[in-house]
Amino acid sequence: MEASKVYYTSFKTSGSENLLQKLRRLCITAGMKNIDFEDKYAAIKIHFGELGNLAFLRPNYAKVVVDLVKECGGKAFLTDCNTLYVGSRKNALDHMDTAYENGFTPFSTGCHVIIADGLKGTDEALVPVDGEYVKEAKIGRAVMDADVFISLTHFKGHEGAGFGGALKNIGMGCGSRAGKMEMHCSGKPAVDQSLCVGCGACVRICAHDAPHITDGKAGIDENKCVGCGRCIGVCPKDAVNPTNWNASNLLNYRIAEYSKAVCQNRPCFHISLVCDVSPNCDCHPENDIPIIPDVGMFASFDPVALDMACADACNKQPVVHGSVLEEQMQHVHEKDHFHMVHPDTNWESCVEHAEKIGLGTRNYELVRI
Repeated sequence: MEASKVYYTSFKTSGSENLLQKLRRLCITAGMKNIDFEDKYAAIKIHFGELGNLAFLRPNYAKVVVDLVKECGGKAFLTDCNTLYVGSRKNALDHMDTAYENGFTPFSTGCHVIIADGLKGTDEALVPVDGEYVKEAKIGRAVMDADVFISLTHFKGHEGAGFGGALKNIGMGCGSRAGKMEMHCSGKPAVDQSLCVGCGACVRICAHDAPHITDGKAGIDENKCVGCGRCIGVCPKDAVNPTNWNASNLLNYRIAEYSKAVCQNRPCFHISLVCDVSPNCDCHPENDIPIIPDVGMFASFDPVALDMACADACNKQPVVHGSVLEEQMQHVHEKDHFHMVHPDTNWESCVEHAEKIGLGTRNYELVRI
């Protein structure tokens, strides 16, 4: 397959151009204005950040994209779907409160926020995709009602998928609560009770009452567990681990197929900002220090090529002193930063499967501007 163009610019600025102006120039150079936005609804998929997390993208970046859509005659809105787990974005009201508190108001971004799967995460469109693992994706209805789809992604690590790039932002992010359950359901965690201290973090984070504390140790009821993996991320002793070692691959395959369901049959454009590269997802109510220095801003019509370009750029970066990545290097020695941070994950499976199903290509040409 012919290489897809991925456009890139660093975070280095001059007195004549700031970062927001660079992002605008990047989007225009990459061809965003070639999309027909006239009188079209444009969904801009972004992560608003869990309350307490400060690694999410600043709303200033979103305004650049919104302004470009409006200049082209489009009707823009920022969107995301509700979370499967307990947190500050588990229903539309809490989700919008969180978005506003984190700065994503109509006054700062120039457009409204719409939670795509409705009040309780049940407003979904069933989208035929006929994949190997997903036959009918459950996508937030507002996402599918839009004429044009734009992903604006904070590129970072992820405890389940390896990293959270464009495909993760699109596939998992646009899934309704039932869709998220479908993507997560193949792997269910278990507790190493020799490491467990009975702190109850897993109990507090679970939306399905699966973890329980008995005689000072946690256990997980597999009949209630949906396999979302939140307990894995919050355990302070790394006592909770997946029992299905293929779960990461299956999760990524389904993310790829959900991404195809979102992007097929309409104009799409994708932007990824590789900054504040935290080891975990912005879904966490906290963020650790970045694992690598800030890299730059990337844009492409091909989300697969975009993720590959971002991953390759990240793996060329030095390790930030004091980061989780530096700590992991004492135990794991690999060239891949994301696999070192989360050794049980395999991010390559997502881009490989996305290429296989025709969503894009891993072969890219990096165009520096």
